[in-house]
Amino acid sequence: MKLYGLVGNSLAHSSSKEYFERKFADEGITDVAFSNFELATLDYLPVILDNFPNLEGLTVTIPYKSTIIPFMTKITDEVKEIRALNVVKVKRLENSVRLSGYNTDVYGFEKSLLQSIRSSHDRALVLGAGGAGKAVGYVLDKLGIQHKFVTRGSKIGALGYEDLSEDMISSYPLIVNATSLGMFPNVDTFPPIPYGGISDKHFLFDLIYNPEMSIFLERGRQQGAFTKNGYEMFCFQAEEAWRIWNE
Repeated sequence: MKLYGLVGNSLAHSSSKEYFERKFADEGITDVAFSNFELATLDYLPVILDNFPNLEGLTVTIPYKSTIIPFMTKITDEVKEIRALNVVKVKRLENSVRLSGYNTDVYGFEKSLLQSIRSSHDRALVLGAGGAGKAVGYVLDKLGIQHKFVTRGSKIGALGYEDLSEDMISSYPLIVNATSLGMFPNVDTFPPIPYGGISDKHFLFDLIYNPEMSIFLERGRQQGAFTKNGYEMFCFQAEEAWRIWNE
């Protein structure tokens, strides 16, 4: 039986197992299974590979999208530039295991964004500069959309939340939440931006999909903004992961 799985530190927020098991059932894919591997540290990754010789692929979630890179035998150019990955393909040779790292967040975000974006959404704020934020920035660069990262604390080239004003928010019609603020189970948290600067000209995209309507999106919607959560992106990137594992 072929085995696939998800690696992360806390997996309560993720629908990956549910998604793939439903996919297997709906498409009649047999002799496969999907498991969650909740690891306190990536030091356990070699143990997982040893204990599950039928493991052929992994998806990767927070907080390991960047720290898992040194375990890879090969990474794509996207991963090299972003310094984050979320898909691993496992290939076993006679005496070794080769791990190839990919970033399907890029594929999923771009495809989902293009379903809804308008030409007026030509400047963006990206909340968070971690692995997910870097994937978002990569896509925005590709699409020619000017953007600034917003982070907690000082980072070179990034804004702090304390730097934001309503006037500044009003001049960035696309705002992407690439942080975990608002994600289950911490659903009462949200990015501390001045929501009063948001209008019906804004598009708020939250990479979070659990809950379906985060406080970030709800506050944007109250200001008249168009909003979208990350579930469509999640589906796109999951299907791309399946393609990579089986190509």
